[in-house]
Amino acid sequence: MYPKKIAKDTARVLQSYLTYQAVRMIIDQLSETNPTQAIWLSQYSSQNKVQDGEAYLEELMSEDKELVMRIMTVREHLAETILDFLPEMVRAGIGQANTEHRRQLLERLTQTQSTATAHPEAQDPELNDSSDSN
Repeated sequence: MYPKKIAKDTARVLQSYLTYQAVRMIIDQLSETNPTQAIWLSQYSSQNKVQDGEAYLEELMSEDKELVMRIMTVREHLAETILDFLPEMVRAGIGQANTEHRRQLLERLTQTQSTATAHPEAQDPELNDSSDSN
């Protein structure tokens, strides 16, 4: 396991996600103040991969430097707003999800075992064949 690499990859994904969220917020804002620019940014974003936030911003820089600055500002604000409580939210979310998945798995295992115990002939095809021939 490589925790530093995982942390670095996670940070990059989160950074790109915050870029995506910033673009969405700006499109929403522009749709009220400048619908033409909102449509342009929406179309541009659908044609260019926002999944890599840094590459997206580099490509957009050749098209509209003001939008790039706005996206970077909103993205930075989002980061400052959420990053303090994000680790605890992720830990709690994973803990809750794992508990729920374990509960479901245990229920399925228990149901499978109780079905096998209640109807052992259903589990053994040879027993079914011999009972049919009698």
